[in-house]
Amino acid sequence: MSKTILLFPGQGAQYVGMGKVLSETFEPAKQLLKKADEVLGFELSKIMQEGPEDTLKSTDNTQPALYVCSCMAMELLKSKNLSFDYVAGHSLGEYSAIYAAGGFSFEDGLRLVRVRGELMAKAGELKPGAMSAVLGLSEADLNAVLGGAQSAGVVVAANFNSPGQIVISGSKEGVAKAGEIASAKGAKKVVPLPVSGAFHSPLMEYALPKLKEAIEKTAFSDLKVPVIANVTSEPVSKGTELKELLAKQLLSPVRWQQGMEKAISLGVQRGIEVGSGKVLMGLMRSISREVRVYPVETEEQFNAVAE
Repeated sequence: MSKTILLFPGQGAQYVGMGKVLSETFEPAKQLLKKADEVLGFELSKIMQEGPEDTLKSTDNTQPALYVCSCMAMELLKSKNLSFDYVAGHSLGEYSAIYAAGGFSFEDGLRLVRVRGELMAKAGELKPGAMSAVLGLSEADLNAVLGGAQSAGVVVAANFNSPGQIVISGSKEGVAKAGEIASAKGAKKVVPLPVSGAFHSPLMEYALPKLKEAIEKTAFSDLKVPVIANVTSEPVSKGTELKELLAKQLLSPVRWQQGMEKAISLGVQRGIEVGSGKVLMGLMRSISREVRVYPVETEEQFNAVAE
């Protein structure tokens, strides 16, 4: 039997207008958006739907916005009784995935994601950094690049997204030096990313103690279906394990390619990207042409899945 995985996007998938169509056409999504504003004590809905873009792009807003948009789309999937076997989320998206699989309540997940966004934004202010996507190098070649760039500053692999696409993260000097070496070693392209901090690198350490504290205070349940974890690329269902992995995820690389390969080995042949954008659909095309991914942020898009 072919299996289905729900995929939840992370930072970079946001856009002004996200969630608008669904909130106007599907009452449960509208109510969830209203609840988000109440929980947070400000109009996240307005930032999501009207911007301005700079306000939405601020990490402390981006993270709850993506979580809420995915949860709204999840309401639609629930109403259609869509069955699924696994969930996975890219970085911030892992929180949305855990909510979708019954790991915590919408409100608790939202509070946690807001705290994470605020802490990561602050860490980025205290220790400014950079991130770049390196295209066309193997993991082994990239490791050699990173070794050669350490003298310039901190730089590590942050996201293993797909074959030939690895994101690096660290100090501005370290990332710039690694980019130079990568180009000299034959990288097809080195693309600086428009981010406010060096995510998934040691420069985020400021955020870790308070994030751990917030995670510990949050009630986690065991999942109804396993999440393919960013840190280990393995399926996890235990609430206690999830707490540990979410804390580790902050400074560890997102092993997305390895996680998707694991899901495929477990029989996954269909993916649904739940919420904003089509980033994960694009990554899956590079990982495997056998798995079809459908983006769902509106009812119209869901109908394409059902056909």
